[in-house]
Amino acid sequence: MSFRWRRFFRPLGSSLRIRLMLGAAGMAVLFMLALLPALRGAFVIALEQSIEQRLAADASALIAAARVDNGHLEMPDKLPDEEFDNLEASQLGYIYDGEGTLVWQSRSSRDERLDYHPRYDGQGHEFQQVVDARGREFFVYDVEIDLLRGKKAAYSIVTMQPLSDYQAMYDGFLRQLYFWLGGALLVLLGLLWFGLTWGFRSLRRLSAELDEVEAGSRDSLSDEHPRELLRLTKSLNRLLDGERRQRERYRNSLDDLAHSLKTPLSVLQGVSENIAARPGDREQARVLQGQIERMSQQIGYQLQRASLRKSGLVRHRIQLAPLLDTLCDALDKVYRDKRVRVTRDFDSALMIPMEQGALLEMLGNLLENAFRLCLAEIRVSARVQDGNCELRVEDDGPGVPVGQRERILKRGERLDAQHPGQGIGTAVVKDIIESYDGELFLEDSPLGGAEFRIRFPLL
Repeated sequence: MSFRWRRFFRPLGSSLRIRLMLGAAGMAVLFMLALLPALRGAFVIALEQSIEQRLAADASALIAAARVDNGHLEMPDKLPDEEFDNLEASQLGYIYDGEGTLVWQSRSSRDERLDYHPRYDGQGHEFQQVVDARGREFFVYDVEIDLLRGKKAAYSIVTMQPLSDYQAMYDGFLRQLYFWLGGALLVLLGLLWFGLTWGFRSLRRLSAELDEVEAGSRDSLSDEHPRELLRLTKSLNRLLDGERRQRERYRNSLDDLAHSLKTPLSVLQGVSENIAARPGDREQARVLQGQIERMSQQIGYQLQRASLRKSGLVRHRIQLAPLLDTLCDALDKVYRDKRVRVTRDFDSALMIPMEQGALLEMLGNLLENAFRLCLAEIRVSARVQDGNCELRVEDDGPGVPVGQRERILKRGERLDAQHPGQGIGTAVVKDIIESYDGELFLEDSPLGGAEFRIRFPLL
């Protein structure tokens, strides 16, 4: 199958209802195709039985009109059935003796050139089809008689009728059969679609509840579902509950860890200040303070990295504009001397699919870097397209050298080890983006500085 056709059929295969409908439609079509020859065969059998009965009745009329006088067959000039006397009629009658010699034929058969030889074998009667010299097919009813009006006789009474007389009836039946089977197939497909739609209401209700769980408006799935789905809903509820408890334990452990490390670091900071007061130990104090600050940064980074992971089943959406207002207000106070101008290029109602804490940490680090390195202007833009959300933070600062970008964006690299003054903010940003299955790109900005472009899927 070509790529173009695969692209056409891929959306069809993504829907369970369409898959089931296509399967059911295929079975229905196969059933109709199997039913068609069966109905056609049944009609042909019934038609042939009707024709046989008709020809048997004609043969009985000939037998009733026949007489045997001194061993010779005599037929009246005018038969009870006028069809045999009509030259234009298609109803044919023949009488053969026991030797197979034609001894009488109806006026309607005078122009026919039919080479038929009956078998007088004591079998009673037979019904068959024969073909004349011109290729026309006939239904033939051949009945043997031994007594005629109480007298011994040996004759074969043969009545015939062209198959073409019934062809129009057969063609009309086929047209009606195709029409009604086609209509029945359409009705059946409609009923199947209605049944599948009605049956999938439970799945739609389950999907709606999952959306509510992802949006945070409900904690678990209800039990108001069919028995076949209850096992699934219970498993999902256990998963949600376990994830909730694990997240709570995680946060409590992180809080305990932060609290337990705060006091030792404060003590070490005080000791370093006391050492720094002695002129001979200022260099050692500076080294100690630098290591304490580095430890504090690393601990903070690891805590942020662990706590800002995306939760498994819950999908969050945070409005960008208010959060950006909060960050810019805080950074304006820190860098008030720069008088940085922040321009925005996004819809004020745009929602970012991230946790609030994760978005705050990610955007805060990017903006802090931009505020610190820019000359006077920062631009924040965002848009949703092709199922992805794209966020850009640009500045008019010195930018990042092209030769350093690959190392900066490589997984596991730390900017603080390569570019002093940057801290570990970009590493936190990289981890947060990766936790949401996103990508981070570092490019040149039209403003003249660096452009951090973030793209991650909406779902």
